[in-house]
Amino acid sequence: MSDNKKLNEFTRDIKGRKCAVIGVGISNRPLITWLAGLGAKVVAFDKLGADDPVMSKTIADFKEAGVELEYSIGEGYLERLKTDLFDYVFKTPKMRFETEELLAAKDKGAILTTEMELFMSLCPAKIFGITGSDGKTTTTTLVSEMLKKAGYKVWLGGNIGTPLLDQIANITPDDMVVLELSSFQLLGMRKSCDVAIVTNITPNHLDFHTDYQEYIDAKTNIFRYQGPAGRLVLNAGCDLTFDMRMISSGKVVMFTASDEAKTRDNVSYYDGYFVEDGKLISVIDGVKTEIMSADDIFIPGYHNVENYLAASAAVEGYVTKEDILAVAKEFPGVPHRIEFVREIDGVKWYNSSIDTSPNRAINTMKALAGRNMKGVLICGGADKKCIYDGLGDAILNVSDRILIYGTNAPFVKDILAKEACGREYQLIEFEGDDKDVYEFPETRDNVVNTYKDMIAKARDLAKPGEIVIMSSIGTSYDHFRHFEHRGDMFRDLVNGL
Repeated sequence: MSDNKKLNEFTRDIKGRKCAVIGVGISNRPLITWLAGLGAKVVAFDKLGADDPVMSKTIADFKEAGVELEYSIGEGYLERLKTDLFDYVFKTPKMRFETEELLAAKDKGAILTTEMELFMSLCPAKIFGITGSDGKTTTTTLVSEMLKKAGYKVWLGGNIGTPLLDQIANITPDDMVVLELSSFQLLGMRKSCDVAIVTNITPNHLDFHTDYQEYIDAKTNIFRYQGPAGRLVLNAGCDLTFDMRMISSGKVVMFTASDEAKTRDNVSYYDGYFVEDGKLISVIDGVKTEIMSADDIFIPGYHNVENYLAASAAVEGYVTKEDILAVAKEFPGVPHRIEFVREIDGVKWYNSSIDTSPNRAINTMKALAGRNMKGVLICGGADKKCIYDGLGDAILNVSDRILIYGTNAPFVKDILAKEACGREYQLIEFEGDDKDVYEFPETRDNVVNTYKDMIAKARDLAKPGEIVIMSSIGTSYDHFRHFEHRGDMFRDLVNGL
């Protein structure tokens, strides 16, 4: 029996209960196995049919592992939620709560929740949660690395790391849990993190959310249910996050690398982490402490200075400034975020497949321009109904040779033309079929060969001393499973030159 009382209560309650798990993807498989292992009667739901090779392999894998399940899959897979009685329904993050079938199950008495919400409810350790439109993964990783450097056992999960619910019995109150949380995971969440960071808010994922306000409101759930002992770290340079201080019940700590934001109304009333004369400093209870020089940070970019400020504010009181400095000097960055791939004939190649929105791409361009790194841009992806203002100027500060392949090409071309202001540039669009998907064997070569052509053209255009940067400006869902998949393929192709 675990020392975790909440877990013990849940273990007793779940035995023999009928549970629906929506989605049988990689992230939900540990949940399914864990629930079945606790004696729950699990029905796995998925839109893929039994004849799909991925689904047939998944069914075979569960059977081989001895996990007994029922399935509701293929066309009309959610209909069973209307007819059967379920005790629990675990929603996949990218399904809206007001989905007709989910509401029907809830009306029949089911507890509608998510794997992440249940984990946070049962977790005995302190939870650090990070959300925002940009910088989540880097900031999450920095918090984790700083805590590790201080000697804590750290569990990393959410959007990165591995699903943690099936590890809950191994997590102790002395451990630290660090979660990257998306707006999908936070939508409808009724549990908040002990320490929460909101890095910034810009329009994003408006192809899923009903409107921008819903997206903003979802982000606030990361701290909305904190008590007075909670800590909320907010970006003072972003109006939306700055205003979130007014609905916080916990202690608010501000961060910004901007001198202008540092002196805005009310910032001085809060503890904060700022930049002063090129140094990262903290001001806690009126006491100023120098943490390190901005030049000590190995990874480039103003936005990464802010990521360090946010992470440092979150771990204040748990680590020393020596721990923070050691991470700054050693941490090479997160894959797919201005990731150095290799140097060929004097040209350095970088992979920034994480740039799934114009704002992310703008930050990448600013980081490169700040170090006078210029060259050829490879871009293109799927649009998320984002704002492109400022992107054209940011790109042209780094590249005057732009290669594009993706459904967002018209938006990129328009903003370049609008913001060029007389600057000359070469734009080459690579045509492709929107139905070309790497996952499908019959169209895989079309996707790979297009990227090979773009890379070959970039190699021809780039000069010694320059860079080639792949910054997609859109999601990967036009041609790939996810941005990591796109970045991995790009890296492999470059390494194969």
